[in-house]
Amino acid sequence: MSLTDPAALRAQYATEQNLETRRSVWHPSLDGRDPSTTALDLIVSARPTDVLEVGCGTGCFAARVQASHPGIRLTAIDQSPRFVELTAGRGVEARRADVQDLPFKDDSFDVVAAMWMLYHVPDLDKALSEVRRVLRPGGLFVAVTNGDEHLAGLRRDAGAKALVTAFSSENGESMLLRHFDSVSRDDIATRAYFGDHAAALAYLESTEADRVWMLPPFEGSREYAGAVTVFAAR
Repeated sequence: MSLTDPAALRAQYATEQNLETRRSVWHPSLDGRDPSTTALDLIVSARPTDVLEVGCGTGCFAARVQASHPGIRLTAIDQSPRFVELTAGRGVEARRADVQDLPFKDDSFDVVAAMWMLYHVPDLDKALSEVRRVLRPGGLFVAVTNGDEHLAGLRRDAGAKALVTAFSSENGESMLLRHFDSVSRDDIATRAYFGDHAAALAYLESTEADRVWMLPPFEGSREYAGAVTVFAAR
């Protein structure tokens, strides 16, 4: 599956099944750090009034942000009708929209968050320009993404190469510095736990259903390393 092909993405995210299959296996780093919580802490520390999440998925993170601060005004967008429906069901203001063409005025938000979604955007520079446009002066952009070695061990065991994306731990900082004055990063070594071979194969199939994965059978459980970076740009 092309990570930026609109038709493939519509099929991938027509329902929440694939996303939930992948989400279910992830655990914090060995020292207990979780990327979503790290991102949430950054947002809360900015003391925002208006927050936008782009590519909100099922709304899990948006709901956490909204619950963190009673007076916050949170808007979430996604291109999947199902994801917008699920996010709205959590009590979050949600609408269909494209990060490459945000339907908001200049200087509308104190914080914009993009959680594991920028590698799906066909024109990253256009998207980042839009994020910069809707942020108020001094505003914060929090972007979470994976590194090239994220779950690469599992992919190699299944006969595939590591997944290298257009917005990753390796290239994300340079991409952000095209549009923001300063960028900080926090690299977190997450862990994926699979109870059995079937669970590992289900994860792989949730990423590329039309591919024949050659994952050799194994007994018992397995754990593979993840690689995640939380970027904060201003």
